[in-house]
Amino acid sequence: MNYLSDGGIFVVQTLTGLVVLALNLRFLMQVSRANYYNPIAQGLVKATNPLIAPFRGVLPILGRIDLANMMAALVCQTIGILLIMWVATGIAFAPVYLLWSVVAIIASVLNLYFFALLILVISSWLAPYSANPALELVREITEPICAPVRRVIPAVGGLDFSIIVIFIGLSLLENNLLVRPLAAFLNMPRGLVFGF
Repeated sequence: MNYLSDGGIFVVQTLTGLVVLALNLRFLMQVSRANYYNPIAQGLVKATNPLIAPFRGVLPILGRIDLANMMAALVCQTIGILLIMWVATGIAFAPVYLLWSVVAIIASVLNLYFFALLILVISSWLAPYSANPALELVREITEPICAPVRRVIPAVGGLDFSIIVIFIGLSLLENNLLVRPLAAFLNMPRGLVFGF
């Protein structure tokens, strides 16, 4: 029975993590004004539209911020946490699950930026002038956080040190300033959500 519950928790964590990741990626695409005609962007929009549609009539888009997208991510993450906690502890719902969901979504966004920057660095060595749609999307998503740092720390000899500063900033937010302190304050169990 324990193996079945562990397997069920793993499946729920993975599926919830992937759905929230897709919603957060769509959110970052909208915030960064990524090319909508990119085939990957179009596929992501079509895949996530059914999840966002129920909230679209109620929650507006404020500038670049799509509140319906954010609410869909929050609801999906909360349902995932609810199912995991119900299987693991038998407790169906507690208000703290909503706060845990917010922490999980913030962690997911920071992880998205981390891996997008990692892909950007590796692609700059292997295929610096590639027009691959995935690499174009990664460049468009990371540009809003890279451009301000590049203005302060310009490239030296073709090396972009701004990425290192951003990696340090993301690590500080994850480990020292935001995500882990919030998770500890809220008594969020480790390993509750995918990737955290």
